[in-house]
Amino acid sequence: QVQLVESGGGLVQAGGSLRLSCAASGRTFNNYVMSWYRQAPGKERELVARIATTGHVTNYADFAKGRFTISRDNAKKTVYLQMNSLKPEDAAVYYCNAVLEAGWTTYDYWGQGTQVTVSS
Repeated sequence: QVQLVESGGGLVQAGGSLRLSCAASGRTFNNYVMSWYRQAPGKERELVARIATTGHVTNYADFAKGRFTISRDNAKKTVYLQMNSLKPEDAAVYYCNAVLEAGWTTYDYWGQGTQVTVSS
């Protein structure tokens, strides 16, 4: 079982930066692929960025490339999302996700989300 707690959201002006954190509990954090998703009002949840277990492989949505950086510290059981050059359209609830595929079983956990508001 993994519990995820996001933090770092808030109100920022357009062009500003925020750093989101997701702290995980559990002994097997290193084995989980970690991702950040976001969901704006009236829209579907969408992938922002994903990072492999070792942190050496990352993937980004097109809108995040060049502005957002995902990273992880396995010793601290924490994944981060550095967001720069924020735009009003980046406003959303940002969710942390942990996935582990073990044989026939997929373990999939979500945090409660953290609100990001970007003023123009």
